[in-house]
Amino acid sequence: MLRNAALAPYTTFHVGGPADWLVLAQNVQDLKTAVAAARAARLQTTIIGGGSNVLIADAGVRGVVIRVHGGEALQVQDRIVRADAGLTINGLVRWTISRGLAGLEAWAGTPGTVGGAVYGNAHFKGRLIGELIESVELLDTDGAVARVVGRDMEFGYDASRLQRTREVLLSADLRVAHGDPAGLRTIARESLRYRKRTQPLESPSAGCIFQNPDPAIDRVPDGIPPSAGALVDRAGLKGAREGGALVSPAHGNFIVNDGTATAGDIRRLIERCRREVSARYGLQLRDEIVYVGF
Repeated sequence: MLRNAALAPYTTFHVGGPADWLVLAQNVQDLKTAVAAARAARLQTTIIGGGSNVLIADAGVRGVVIRVHGGEALQVQDRIVRADAGLTINGLVRWTISRGLAGLEAWAGTPGTVGGAVYGNAHFKGRLIGELIESVELLDTDGAVARVVGRDMEFGYDASRLQRTREVLLSADLRVAHGDPAGLRTIARESLRYRKRTQPLESPSAGCIFQNPDPAIDRVPDGIPPSAGALVDRAGLKGAREGGALVSPAHGNFIVNDGTATAGDIRRLIERCRREVSARYGLQLRDEIVYVGF
């Protein structure tokens, strides 16, 4: 447990102020103990994982921030793998491939942890991680542990019930199949190559900033692909800058830190993109990124 600890090193944006208290939890028992202690002290509790998909305010975060990073995977049934919340998605992908278990190989290169992926129902090429969830183990606000089946997790685009209930994910059971490790590695490498071609992986970022438009409620102009990155691009915002933050020239839905950005710079650039896309196309971009401490 660290007092007045900088949070920037624990985020992929590399920005953000200090936590009043920072707990570095490495496994499920650490997480349970930290949550119980924070609640007993009546301190506000914030959970972070790999630090992607979040923007932490320059003023920092009050109360206790618990960083969950570490854990294990276990094959609990022939076609079910249990992964701790703090295990990285890349670590889980490597673990399944090495055992000839198929279903997660295309997620190679996904930043963050299992907990973060479930919290935000991570997506890649139209697939949602929630589609693979058999059940999860949750810690509720009273400290009780419960197992919840996937269909009760309220999964939606960038959404799960965790955002509503403030329950804490301890582990997730994911459905897998049997596969050939060599073939699975080939799929994983292609996924990595695709990300390298289309995303600014060489610069600090948090992943996609905005959700893609919802065809049910959003009217995307003819001739523009139904993606947030395309809308930002067509609005002429690639390369736009606020302080040390700029819209990536490689991908319009990524904002990168040139090494001098503050959270304030990034937030101003986000709002500028939202405002200009709205003014030009009459469409309101919704956040995929999670704001902490604002």
